[in-house]
Order: sequence, then structure tokens, then C-alpha cells
Amino acid sequence: MRQKKWLAALIAAVLALVSLAGCGAEPAGNGSAAPEQTASSAEQTGKVAKSSDMAEVTDVVEEGMVPVPGSRIKDGVYDVKVDSSSSMFSVESCSLTVDQGVMNAVMTMGGTGYLYIFPGTGEEAAKADSADYIPFEETESGAHTFTIPVKALDEGIACAAFSKKKQMWYDRTLVFRADSLPGDALKEGAYKTAADLQLADGVYSANAELKGGSGKASVTSPAEIRVKDGAVTAVIEWSSPNYDYMVVDGQRYEPVNTEGNSVFEIPVPGFDYPVSVSADTTAMSTPHEIAYTLTFDSASVKAAQE
Repeated sequence: MRQKKWLAALIAAVLALVSLAGCGAEPAGNGSAAPEQTASSAEQTGKVAKSSDMAEVTDVVEEGMVPVPGSRIKDGVYDVKVDSSSSMFSVESCSLTVDQGVMNAVMTMGGTGYLYIFPGTGEEAAKADSADYIPFEETESGAHTFTIPVKALDEGIACAAFSKKKQMWYDRTLVFRADSLPGDALKEGAYKTAADLQLADGVYSANAELKGGSGKASVTSPAEIRVKDGAVTAVIEWSSPNYDYMVVDGQRYEPVNTEGNSVFEIPVPGFDYPVSVSADTTAMSTPHEIAYTLTFDSASVKAAQE
């Protein structure tokens, strides 16, 4: 009888010791979290990549860019182009929402290598509270998206991205391109119209500036401008005969000539604003559509000489 009591007491003591040890033990089997689960810790997110850690950096803020705030854009949702200072931070597509002047962008990334982004520099991100980090969201197709505020288009926006593999912040600069907006996205007064310039129906000329592509192509400037019932069109003559169509605001335009350099007549929503266009060239091994912008200078408008 004494042996049974002694044995029961011993078992109870052992169970008590096991219970006490378990209170401070790490969970078995999965004791350490994956890097992405602990990336918000100060130790891990306090690391900032040096310039030597980064791939080549591209200056995406072009000379002459003028910031376009949300107050100049009509409320709506627009597909816009985003330029990134690093090829390692590739934005495949972007949906920009404008609501009473406030802009937010949903960027769909070209990869899944980043856990967070922070609207600011890497140094600022490393010191910030983890609650200020913007985590990725995964789409049904497995793509990663980030939703960030946008102060203005055509302005360099500092953005730090936290690498899942390297476990450190990388500085990026993003530019949300105003010239990728449709022609009717800007509010009245954002660019000059024929009415603003008091242009009667007739034929005029205006300096035309072409940007985009490889920089080898050009258009004749001044370009012929035609005004009819307040609507403006421009006659665009390319420096090559190899353009077989143009696209403006989703509408395709065919050449108006059959010989010589390619010539098109396209609509002009306004002056002093980069109109987003594309032109298909047959000069390559296969036809290729190239994105450009055309800006027509209101100060250079002159009536055509008879």
C-alpha cells in the first residue's frame, strides 16, 4: 500500500515538473516563424540597402515635367503607366482612382519579391512603425498588388520596398505618368482649348513636340492645325513612311496619304498638354506599336498663310 502511494506521488511530481517546463518552452516543430512573418520586427526591417546592393538606378523624372495634382483630374478610375527607377521593381499595370482630388493607385507587380512598401525613403521606413507599412495583397491569379497614395502625377515619388529574399529596404522612385491618362480626364482649365485661344474655324500652325520611343523618329514642326466647330485636329507627318496606323484615346487612325512619309490627321484635346498617342511601325522584323506623346504649343499658334 505504501509503495502505491509512493509511486502515485512520484508520478504527480514528474507531471508537475513537465507542466512547469512547458510554460516557457517554444512550440515544438514550428518554433521559428518564416522571415515574412517576422519582417515587421525592428531587427529585420531596420536594414537598408546601400547603393552597392542595388541594381542600376534610372532617373525617371524627365526634364520639364510639371506635377499634375488630383485637383486637376476628373473623378474616376484610370489605367496609368508607372515608371520605376529600378528594373527590379517592375509595375506591370496600375489602376488610379481619383476621388475629389485624392488619388490612390493599385499597382500590380511583375513579381512577388516584396513584402511591404513604404511611402518614403528606406531610412524613414526602417525607423517607422510597422503599422505604417503597406503589405501586398494577392490576386486570384497569384499576382501581388500594393495600394499607395499618389500626391501628383509627373512627379518623382519616393517609395521604399522591403525585399523578402534580402530582408532589407530598397529605395525606389516612381513616376505616375500624366500622359497615359485619356484625353478627357483633365478638368476644364487644365489645358488650353480652341475656345480659350479664341480660334475661329480655319487652318493654323503650331509647334509640335514628340517624345517617346527610341528618339530616332520625329514629326514635322510646326504642324498644320485645323479648327472646325471648336474641335481641333492636327496633321502629323512622320520622318518615316513606315507607320501604318496611329491610336489616340483608343481610336485607330489610318494614314491620309499613300506616298512619301506617313501622314495622319488626329484629334487634339488641348494645347500645352502631352497627348498620349501610339504609332505602329513596320520598319522592324514584325510590326510594333510604340508609345509617344505629342504636345502642341499654344504660344506658337499662327493662322496659315493663304
